[in-house]
Amino acid sequence: MKDLILKDVSFSYPGGFLAVDKVNMKIKGGENVAIVGQNGAGKTTTVKMMNGLLKPTKGDVLIGDMNTKDYTTAQISRVVGYVFQNPDDQIFHSTVESEVRFGPKMMKLDQAEEDKRVEEALRLTGMDVYKDENPFNLPLSIRKFVTIAAVIAMNTDILIFDEPTAGQDMEGNQRLGNILKLLHEHGKTVITISHDMEFVADNFQKIIVMAKKKVVREGTPSEIFWDFETLEKAMLKQPYVSRVCRALGIEGGVISIDEAVEKIMGRERVCREKRD
Repeated sequence: MKDLILKDVSFSYPGGFLAVDKVNMKIKGGENVAIVGQNGAGKTTTVKMMNGLLKPTKGDVLIGDMNTKDYTTAQISRVVGYVFQNPDDQIFHSTVESEVRFGPKMMKLDQAEEDKRVEEALRLTGMDVYKDENPFNLPLSIRKFVTIAAVIAMNTDILIFDEPTAGQDMEGNQRLGNILKLLHEHGKTVITISHDMEFVADNFQKIIVMAKKKVVREGTPSEIFWDFETLEKAMLKQPYVSRVCRALGIEGGVISIDEAVEKIMGRERVCREKRD
């Protein structure tokens, strides 16, 4: 598995606008990582440098022993898959199946391997029931899963998702969470940008927080969502369950309903014991 390392990476757009400033980051092969922060923090620019859509103005992006400066975007796309925030920027074919098949076909795989990848990607994402549909006749929330299937079919070591929960309902988020879990179980490195703190708390083991074009902290969900200085700096909120627990005077890094129930039940037991 390939580690992904950013060393003193900065990026300026034409005209001189600095979007990312001296970012250092290490994502180990097989990690499941969320990158969070407000708009303008530098998240999307950072991940676009990870798959070669952008090349750093300063510093180096290393994927295993590859320096992205030395490779084309097409070459890097065989190692790092990228799902855009807007699926309409990524869909070009007239059926869901042909969209998902395009990447494997361009890789000139043998027919059996191509068919296997397409079938598995369609099944994993639930897009097999839409395979003969025109993607542009499907709702935005479903079109997002079409692009996810297309990237999964490339079978890259690293997959990047840019705001995959945007426009999704609860069922869509659950499906997405299941997909991320399966990818992680298969040893894939999963990197996701999200503004949905509940989704982040439920689905990631590591969080990287960005603010003002820099990385300000990384840690587990329990560490990040109870670090109020970091949350304030990045203008982020705790997940809802953490906010409720804090209002009730229950701390200790609670980020899930199960943890909250355990803490509440434990407090009630202590109160009963004191009364008895």
